[in-house]
Amino acid sequence: MEIKAFESTTNPFGGVIPDPSKFPTNPERFESQLQASLDSWKIGKYKVAWLELHIDLAVLVPIAVSYGFEYHHSGNDYLMLIKRLEPNAFVPAYASHYIGAGGVAVNNKNELLVVHEKGRSSGPPFYKLPGGALHAGEHLVDGVIREVLEETGIRTRFSSLACFRSQHGYRYGKSDIYFVCRLEPLSHEITKQEEEIEECIWMPVNEYYAADSVSYFNKLVVQAALTSPGVIPTEVRGYRAPDTVEVFLPEGTVDSLSNYLPQQNN
Repeated sequence: MEIKAFESTTNPFGGVIPDPSKFPTNPERFESQLQASLDSWKIGKYKVAWLELHIDLAVLVPIAVSYGFEYHHSGNDYLMLIKRLEPNAFVPAYASHYIGAGGVAVNNKNELLVVHEKGRSSGPPFYKLPGGALHAGEHLVDGVIREVLEETGIRTRFSSLACFRSQHGYRYGKSDIYFVCRLEPLSHEITKQEEEIEECIWMPVNEYYAADSVSYFNKLVVQAALTSPGVIPTEVRGYRAPDTVEVFLPEGTVDSLSNYLPQQNN
């Protein structure tokens, strides 16, 4: 019986992507189809083969590796392997950064919302801005508001993006980008997150600046958030999917360019 190649699609990088839902569960059958597919892909002059194996098919991983596939990345329930069918073919890198955000929220008493996390070493409390990592697919604006609410119980409104920091060699050797956002408090009564937060308080800004236990970096970013207008979420012509795109620009940027853009008919 003729062994057919896997059903596949392609990507813009000359890659071939077999449909993972069509892989046979029998290892011998999988190996036969993989051999046939590799022969077909080479004739088709594809550059890279992408092989996604669900965790339920982990038994097939050694077979793929024996045919020259190597790990590219993994998710919670799958492993992605690749094989260059053409030497030195370009393979796009997988995600390399964490994204986090902290919120600078100052009330009408000029008090800054700060937290002291559990698990810190002994000594005076180390006060930092509330915040944390964004979820997959989550906008920066939504993420920082959610994190502040979860840690402190304070509801806020996003005002502007003040600054960001890039750092390498973070968790698991990945890089990290940390955004600092100016937030407007909409409530005052604190309800701290018991699992992670040791203490959460409204601290006078001047006291925060003077505290030895507050890092110089944190003092700088608070100063930036309070003295700079920052950049704000801006709707930009050409981006048709606001649910997947966020753009931050100085206020008035779009208006200042409007005279140079062709007018759109309604």
